[in-house]
Amino acid sequence: MKIIACIKQVPDSEAKVKAEGGKISWGDSPLVINPFDEYAVEGALQQKEATGGTVTALCVGPESARDALKHALAMGADDAVLVSDAALAELDTLGAARVLAAAINKIGGADMVVFGRQTLDNGAGLTPAQTARVLGWPMLGLAGSIKVDSGSVTVERVIEEGRQTVNAKLPAVISVVQSIGEPRYPSFMGIRKASKAEIPVWSLSDINATAPAPIVTRTELMNPPTRDTTVEIITGESPAEIAEKLADKILAEKVL
Repeated sequence: MKIIACIKQVPDSEAKVKAEGGKISWGDSPLVINPFDEYAVEGALQQKEATGGTVTALCVGPESARDALKHALAMGADDAVLVSDAALAELDTLGAARVLAAAINKIGGADMVVFGRQTLDNGAGLTPAQTARVLGWPMLGLAGSIKVDSGSVTVERVIEEGRQTVNAKLPAVISVVQSIGEPRYPSFMGIRKASKAEIPVWSLSDINATAPAPIVTRTELMNPPTRDTTVEIITGESPAEIAEKLADKILAEKVL
């Protein structure tokens, strides 16, 4: 079985968000693999172990996203592909889905595409379903477990109301949640393999795609205004004296 795990590179979760020039800025925060996508890689590797086959990590992003793909390789993915193009600097979720679908079609022969439930930077959680729509494949979301049998896949969805079991014919797109299992740590041999891996970089022309026009209008952002505050500590020999001083202060400041 051929499985593709779609990942994204995002700022570290400890990053402080601020507005610069009307846009979101993450400052100098380090870039890492999206934490939810580690579960996607884990889910893909579980299926590889259960049914055989290969796992390909796929990412759309800048050249720096090679590091996120190497993390997936170190976890156990067999190979990785990066789609990087200057025309993809401003992608919304649908645009990302169209580019991912084109890359998936170029890879060819995929039986299953696995996503994390959402990304850390925008958290929309729409790209898995939109990618499935572009591919024309069934979408099984919020999967806490996956089982493949005789050309079909059954997942147990983790939803607010409880658990829901659904199935579909392969190929299919699946988004997973943390219940899929804790992501494995990259092994020493995996890290060595990933460090030497040659990751192909595809442009839009390589995947026979054009730059999707953004459909989301982004509003200008600004940092909240700062507030200067002062603190005065009232002391006294007794609670009664402190209360009297506090009352005088409140009256003097015309709070009451």
